[in-house]
Amino acid sequence: MNGRSFVKMHGLGNDFVVIDARKEAFTPTEDQSRLIADRRFGIGCDQFIVIEKSQNPDANAFMRIKNADGSEVGACGNATRCIASILMSETGQDTVTVETLAGLLQVSKEENGLITANMGPALLDWKDIPLSEERDTLNTGIKLPPLRNPVCVNMGNPHAVFFVEDAEAIELEALGPRLEHHPLFPERANISVASLIGENHIRLRVFERGVGITSACGSGACAAAVAAARRGLTDRQVQVDLDGGPLYIHWQENGTVLMTGPVSKAFEGHIAPELLQSPH
Repeated sequence: MNGRSFVKMHGLGNDFVVIDARKEAFTPTEDQSRLIADRRFGIGCDQFIVIEKSQNPDANAFMRIKNADGSEVGACGNATRCIASILMSETGQDTVTVETLAGLLQVSKEENGLITANMGPALLDWKDIPLSEERDTLNTGIKLPPLRNPVCVNMGNPHAVFFVEDAEAIELEALGPRLEHHPLFPERANISVASLIGENHIRLRVFERGVGITSACGSGACAAAVAAARRGLTDRQVQVDLDGGPLYIHWQENGTVLMTGPVSKAFEGHIAPELLQSPH
């Protein structure tokens, strides 16, 4: 197997290895995805992204998302902005459409250089999270002290948001893996701890399923904003401060969620052929 060119990008430190497979198909196995994502033996990333041709005439491209553990997921907000920036540079357009397993996402460039992605509707029914049994998603009732009673939201992937006094004080490294695999989450879940640090201002830390704690999680920021508004803690427009910096979230009256933030390109490179060989 030949090597492949890649670009390393990130949104607020949530980092991605991106391969363009629109001209030359590339379908990585789980083992290959894990190796590329490995920060010691591979290149290193939170998610491995493959840009493919879209079968939908309304989309500029399809974005395939692999977590660091090799599992495939439907949504990644920071990656959506990164891939959209590539497509905008190619087309010269300020607005593009990215197809994902979670649907078509409209993305636009702002005057200040930031990029806004319409992440689609926040899904709030227990079947849409999905949960393994009927629960009120506003008060789900899960408890793992000191965390209790999260709000659950699906933003193309399942999220459980726990509101706490001080997000910094929570041992998320220990609690995240246990809650990710809670029996209530048949597809696992992203686990967030959120605290209010001002009016319409949230501090958020996220343990992403299949990855671990990340510098930023775009869909997690969207889920936290929706959860806070549902609880009556904030309005529908908030600033969400993640480890890597702020995202600006607007849960619109029509139910869709806008996420605005920066994108950065770190470097370009070429994956050695041996890194793409199956270890089996």
